[in-house]
Amino acid sequence: MSVSQTIVLASNNSGKLKEFNTLFETLGITLLSQTKFASIDVEETGSTFVENALLKAREACHISGLPALADDSGLEVDALQGAPGVFSARYAGEGSSDSDNNRKLLDAMDQVPEGQRTARYWCVLVLLRSVVDPVPLIVQASWEGEILARPRGEGGFGYDPLFWIPEKAMSVAELSAQEKNRLSHRGRALHMLIEQLR
Repeated sequence: MSVSQTIVLASNNSGKLKEFNTLFETLGITLLSQTKFASIDVEETGSTFVENALLKAREACHISGLPALADDSGLEVDALQGAPGVFSARYAGEGSSDSDNNRKLLDAMDQVPEGQRTARYWCVLVLLRSVVDPVPLIVQASWEGEILARPRGEGGFGYDPLFWIPEKAMSVAELSAQEKNRLSHRGRALHMLIEQLR
């Protein structure tokens, strides 16, 4: 896939921009925040991570006239039939905080015994060359774990204090930022995308 040297990141998150830029600069590609063009808040009406990432990428392409990269990610819990899924960021309702969402998840998992608390993080990345790109580049990666009965650790964000990584015997919130980036669903998806762009 041939892309220009400048891509718009369909996110208002400065931390994500910095993290993504570190990897993309090895390809000679610069990522710009969509906030350089307009304040965008795309309504995530898709029923899948892919649909929501496409909505965000398409809007960023539209306002910037440049190729755009978007991600959509969330948590899928087996005992909850895949919930919270695409509603991960607003599981406890629109405008809910991480602690609100974590509290709701713990309540929903209250009767689920150890050994049946399996879950995974998903990340889908979509790269569009233009608004009408007929073949967007789409990659996805997951990160397997389990849901704890109570939070552990101070790092990370979202559900990280409840997401247990058995092989590390730690929650994601207890991992260093470097280790999280290396192991995570988003880190894996980014590396897959970059390999396809080389």
